[in-house]
Amino acid sequence: MPYLIFIAAYLLGSLPFGYIITKIVHKKDIRDFGSGNIGATNVLRVYGPRSAIPVFVLDLLKGLVAVLIAKEVTDIPAVYLTAGFLAMFGHSFPVYLKFRGGKAVATSIGVLTVLSWPVTLVVLASFLLIVYLSRYVSMGSITSMALLPLAFWVLGFSFPYIIFGIATALLVAIRHHENIGRLLKGTESKLGRKS
Repeated sequence: MPYLIFIAAYLLGSLPFGYIITKIVHKKDIRDFGSGNIGATNVLRVYGPRSAIPVFVLDLLKGLVAVLIAKEVTDIPAVYLTAGFLAMFGHSFPVYLKFRGGKAVATSIGVLTVLSWPVTLVVLASFLLIVYLSRYVSMGSITSMALLPLAFWVLGFSFPYIIFGIATALLVAIRHHENIGRLLKGTESKLGRKS
């Protein structure tokens, strides 16, 4: 049974809503514009909030639904934490787009919303603060997710949650490796800059 949950979580996470919505609405492949990413940030830069908001919400719901389904089937943390991670992994490496996906931030927020609202608030607050101060979405994403395992630990969650937090932070950092390079060079695009 866990294997079916894991496969379903990955396939759900793989649904490329950024690609689907921009293809339907704008008749374009979002991967050909901006950063080439299918996530909400690139959609925002290229097509604005009217396209980006639905992408963000749907990407978030992928993670949320994956964990909710897993928790309906089992109360074993390792199983539903793995399902949540696989939803994020599917978003980052979707089978439907030859494994060229997004950066898992919105999907991770959906996962965290089910796992713990206090941890979700910590992540969101740190993300918003860093983006407000720096205007770099990538910096906010990387830093807030780096705080995730610490937040789980401080709030008294068990070891599987901390491992999940570390894995999530690493996935987000790996998916942002190009952004990290641009941040170090001072060439990263700031929020509000149109592609």
